[in-house]
Amino acid sequence: MPDRVLVCVAWPYANYLLHVGQAAGAYLPADIFARYQRLRGNEVLMVSGSDCHGTPITVTADREGISPREVVERYHPKILEVWERFGISFDLFTTTLTENHYAVTQDMFLRLLEKGYLYRRTDEYLFDPEVGRFLPDRYVEGTCPYCGYTEARGDQCDNCGKTLDATELRDPRSKLSGARPVLKPSEHFFLKLSAFEEPLREWVSRQPHWRRNVQNFTLGMLNEGLKDRAITRDISWGVPVPVPGFEDKRIYVWFDAVIGYLSASKEWAQTRGEPEAWRPFWQDPATRSYYFIGKDNIPFHTIIWPAMLLGYGGLNLPYDVPANQYVNFAAGQKQSKSKGTGTWMLDLLDQYHADVIRFYLTTIMPESNDSVFSEDELIRANNDVLIGTWGNLANRVISMVHRNFDGVVPAVSSRSPESTALLAECEAMFDAVGDELERCHFRGGLQTALQLAQSANKYLDERAPWKAVKTDPDHAAETLVTALDAINALKTLLHPVLPFSTEQLHADLGQEGTVRAQGWRFRPMQPGTRLGPVRPLYTKIEPREAAEA
Repeated sequence: MPDRVLVCVAWPYANYLLHVGQAAGAYLPADIFARYQRLRGNEVLMVSGSDCHGTPITVTADREGISPREVVERYHPKILEVWERFGISFDLFTTTLTENHYAVTQDMFLRLLEKGYLYRRTDEYLFDPEVGRFLPDRYVEGTCPYCGYTEARGDQCDNCGKTLDATELRDPRSKLSGARPVLKPSEHFFLKLSAFEEPLREWVSRQPHWRRNVQNFTLGMLNEGLKDRAITRDISWGVPVPVPGFEDKRIYVWFDAVIGYLSASKEWAQTRGEPEAWRPFWQDPATRSYYFIGKDNIPFHTIIWPAMLLGYGGLNLPYDVPANQYVNFAAGQKQSKSKGTGTWMLDLLDQYHADVIRFYLTTIMPESNDSVFSEDELIRANNDVLIGTWGNLANRVISMVHRNFDGVVPAVSSRSPESTALLAECEAMFDAVGDELERCHFRGGLQTALQLAQSANKYLDERAPWKAVKTDPDHAAETLVTALDAINALKTLLHPVLPFSTEQLHADLGQEGTVRAQGWRFRPMQPGTRLGPVRPLYTKIEPREAAEA
């Protein structure tokens, strides 16, 4: 019986180009995981979309003197272009501007209101006296009261990860005018997070498969005590508040964005012509839901969204939240879209094959610690490992079969102990690599798969079929067929990381259909199979050429 897996991926703001840190932190891990689960024959739904609301959008619009919608219309297509070129296999990538998303968000709001988890409260909020506007969180910067970071945002400190209220900042300043804001009263709706403190603590404590940093960070916040949080703002861009008297306010982005996972699932079902198809992914307790995010988004996915789900009732809580650390570059500075720093994905895709980028980013995926992106290291990984360990193995074996056996897989009557040992390693690798990927250890999964490539190279060098073919054709045939079997296994094992080149190799091995259709299992090559043309999987990159590109 296939498993059912929901893969939810962080929603990027549609106000800037995507950078390498986002790709390595959330989108590539999610895609590797989803592709692996599909290979296993499991029922997978992978959803996300462009976050079109919130102050990041309006800040960009104000700075450029255009409407928020114009900002979205500029950047959403560029985000879609990255997914297509980079091979991120969403079942649906939508936006928060759809009627469906508005309806699902307002339904969540009204259900929580009906059950007493939302309430009205008048508080004082920061107001810019020079421009005459209330300042949503990201329109305010200042010093973090917890760690002293001087460029903390009004909603969160990027340095220590604490969620904030803008009024907590020391020395606040308006991003609109630079003026020091003043406090003015305004009425808003609050989510009663405090009501969920104990249920959440008990739930989080029962998740031993979570990454330690995710669980410890979440428990730390719960032990400090949860504060109720305002979910509406004095802004004009966003989902309308479905309550009379709040026509000039909007539901705030951090509340509506996480609902996007549910609204996107419902939209996916509608586009399939099966409006109820979303329900098993959200209401069947056997379904496992994974949320791929960066570490700055942990509290929204392990506290706030689970609280909303508990309050709404009848919807699954996250099974795992495999949040990644940061990718740094230059002198230890993290990739940051909000600060305009980083290496942009479209630029990188213009220079390098998508699988080369996917391979390198997997090797530096920041699963437990921050990592460093280096274009020089990307080139080295391509030339020394991707080509040297894997690509050359496939190329030279296929070439030898063409040269010595007319491109047809020869029949083999028996296998030597060393051939049998390599085939046994091929079989065992599906469990070994699968175990790593199942636990969201993608670096480990790639490293484990490459061990098989190293074994196949060693086997090939020791048996030297290019020599044996002259004196013992049967020995050479056995060696090449066994090596082809290993290559065919590696094609599948590496497919979640390298979907484009493994699909090419699938055809070059004379296989029909797709890699996914063959499934996550060892399939020896069949005698008589005619191989495709000899084509390199990857091309060597000269550092000089890269610098000039």
